[in-house]
Amino acid sequence: MFSLNSNENSRGSYGARRIGWDLECGGETVSRQRNWRLMSENDLVSKHKNKFSITTTSDSWLPVADNLLDRNFKVAIPDQIYVGDITYIWTQEGWLYLAIMIDLFSRAVVGWLLSKRLKAALAATALEMAVLRRGAESDLMVHHDRGSQYAGHEYQHLLKRHGFVCSMSRKGNC
Repeated sequence: MFSLNSNENSRGSYGARRIGWDLECGGETVSRQRNWRLMSENDLVSKHKNKFSITTTSDSWLPVADNLLDRNFKVAIPDQIYVGDITYIWTQEGWLYLAIMIDLFSRAVVGWLLSKRLKAALAATALEMAVLRRGAESDLMVHHDRGSQYAGHEYQHLLKRHGFVCSMSRKGNC
């Protein structure tokens, strides 16, 4: 027989279907609609898995840099290697996009930008903030994934203008 403890043991993942299956194993037959109604009346809600979505798109026509970092995360001095990424944050007002630049030596965030729009300027502005705040010099290695924001002409032009070395992860490697 199904009990509320089963739902607690399953970390809240029991829905009307799974409750129905458990009841059938115990010899009871209850429709899914009745299970759903009883769950609603008792404020029971099952957890849903989020669908996996690909967030990094690397267009084949954009240039890809070699992976110079090669997962060597030990750095001897500050402002030698910056790593960057973009993440998605759900808020009450919708999705926000956060681009960050981290100094690999100190693991400190040296540049960032939060925006409602996922554009190439997002990554470029985060890098510009890092340059203004830390005064990074040429030969700085900037490593990130192969996303179109990083492989695009605006970002690549910014790297060349400052004399920075671009490094990108292999495909499928974060």
